[in-house]
Amino acid sequence: MDLRLPGEFLALIAEEGTEPGAGFGRSSDQDSAVAPGLLTTTPLAGFRRPYDDLLDGLADWGPAETPGGLFHLVPVRVERDLPLISRWMNDPAAAEFWELSGPASVTEDHVRDQLAGDGRSVPCVGVLGGTPMSYWEIYRADLDPLARHYPARPHDTGVHLLIGAVADRGRGLGSMLLRAVADLVLARRPSCARVIAEPDIRNTPSVAAFLTAGFRFSAEVDLPAKRAALMVRDRPLRHLL
Repeated sequence: MDLRLPGEFLALIAEEGTEPGAGFGRSSDQDSAVAPGLLTTTPLAGFRRPYDDLLDGLADWGPAETPGGLFHLVPVRVERDLPLISRWMNDPAAAEFWELSGPASVTEDHVRDQLAGDGRSVPCVGVLGGTPMSYWEIYRADLDPLARHYPARPHDTGVHLLIGAVADRGRGLGSMLLRAVADLVLARRPSCARVIAEPDIRNTPSVAAFLTAGFRFSAEVDLPAKRAALMVRDRPLRHLL
C-alpha cells in the first residue's frame, strides 16, 4: 500500500501552517519531513491548545531522529486524517486489538472523544520520512482509568501505537519508533519519570516490540477490556536499555 503524502494532505497542512499553533513542530520525522518550512512555524502569542498543559506542549516537541529518518507526531485533524486512520483500523490485525473496525464513524467517535477532552490524551499521526505510517495516542497514564490498576506515579505518560500499513509491520519499525517516542516524552516532559504502555498480553509482537524498545515488563494487569502486559520505560534506565 502506497502511503506517500497525497496532494490534498500536503495542501491542508500548508494551509494549517498559517494558522495559530499549526505545523509539524512537535515530535518526529525527517529534516523538513512533510513540507519545507512547517517545522519552524511559531504559534501566536497567547494561543493555547488543550494539550499544552497536561502534556507540556506536545505539538511543539519537535522531530525525533531515528535510523529510518526523521519522525513527527502530528496531532490528528479529523477532516484530514480520518480516512487513513479508519482504513488502518479496518485491517484485521488491527481490528483484533483496537476494536475500531467498521464505518469511519466508529474511529471518528473514538478520536473526537479525545479531542473534546481536557488534553489528557492526544491522538496523533506518526509521519516517518514524509510518510504518514502510524497512529499514536500519547496520554497521561496517571490521569487515566489505567491508574486504578497499577501503582501510578505523578506524570506517568502512556503510549498506544498502531503501525498502519501491513508492509511496515514485522521489520522493526515499531520498536524503533517506540524507543524514539519514549525518549522524546522523557526529554520534553521533565516531570515524567516513566513511560507506560499496556498492550494486550495476547499481542505477542507488540509486547516484543516494547521489550526491544527498552521497556521492561512490570506486571500483568486485568483491565476492563483486556488482560494487559504493563510495560515501563524508566528515565534512569533509558541509556542502559
